[in-house]
Amino acid sequence: MTISEATEPVLEPDLPIIDPHHHLWDWPPALFANRPAPLHGFEIVIRRAPTYLLPEFQADLETGHNVRATVFVQCGAMHRADGPDVFKPVGETEFVNGIAAMCASGTYGPTRSCAGIVGNVDLTAGAVVSDVLEAHVRAGGERFRGIRHSGSYDPDSNVLGPLVRHGAGLFKANAFREGFAQLGKYGLSFDAWLLEPQLPDLIELARAFPDTQIILDHVGTPLGIAGYQGKREQRFPLWRGNMTTLASLPNVAVKLGGLGMAFCNFPSFLQSPPASSVQLASEWKPYIETCIELFGAARCMFESNFPVDMGSCTYSVLWNAFKVLAKHCSADEKRALFSGTAQRLYRLKI
Repeated sequence: MTISEATEPVLEPDLPIIDPHHHLWDWPPALFANRPAPLHGFEIVIRRAPTYLLPEFQADLETGHNVRATVFVQCGAMHRADGPDVFKPVGETEFVNGIAAMCASGTYGPTRSCAGIVGNVDLTAGAVVSDVLEAHVRAGGERFRGIRHSGSYDPDSNVLGPLVRHGAGLFKANAFREGFAQLGKYGLSFDAWLLEPQLPDLIELARAFPDTQIILDHVGTPLGIAGYQGKREQRFPLWRGNMTTLASLPNVAVKLGGLGMAFCNFPSFLQSPPASSVQLASEWKPYIETCIELFGAARCMFESNFPVDMGSCTYSVLWNAFKVLAKHCSADEKRALFSGTAQRLYRLKI
């Protein structure tokens, strides 16, 4: 049985969901064609789903969960081919805003996909950052909500594999912080993707910019790959300590998900037969429950991170796993975790 064939009955099918983190892409077959074996787990997933556009996403949305709206998060898709490099990511926002307009028509069902858009700008680019942000806002209209500029780095290049992009300390760099300071002028939030050992960098950034909303992606990406193989549980207290500090900062919220990625390397990743929602919930429980305990439901939101997390499960089974994890939460807590926090922080008009 392949992951795409693994199904379960949908739990709590009427529970309203806003998926605050997914991607759309269409990668050319040659993108990873010359990568040496063995392939990084991320590459394996990309090769399984080189195209994930509205038809593929729509098929996932129609598997039974009550997904009312979604937020697209940048992934480097559909950048402009022409013009200055720093403006090329605006093409992604143009592309996604078109998808959002299609979905807003109702032609593709009740879900308002891409009701919020998180784009990308090189925040180290200097004075031109403001011009690029304004271009994003024009391209995304009322849907453009924030920026993600990944700070992910590890000295072991095998951790990130093809996603190695820069050196250490991006969030500490003066040039980055000068660009980051521009977000507040436009009322934009910042999605932070970095790895568990880098969480102290985010603590410093959040303290330096207390008026900018920061949303930590993927519970801080605990690692169990490459040099961290077999050390994820050993490092859990370090992760918890840093998350405790982040939770003390009111401008930080956290997305509950991304644990199906290759970087975490839980037993469910690429498992055959695929893991059930109960197994996924058991594996992810320490991280999810700790985040809810520390941040409270009003600063937490479940995320699909699709199609990246398809290496561990289907879209439907993923949301089942979250519902298993939230089964002891109150109705108000569930409302926040599955839709309310995302709607508030991304200011979605749905």
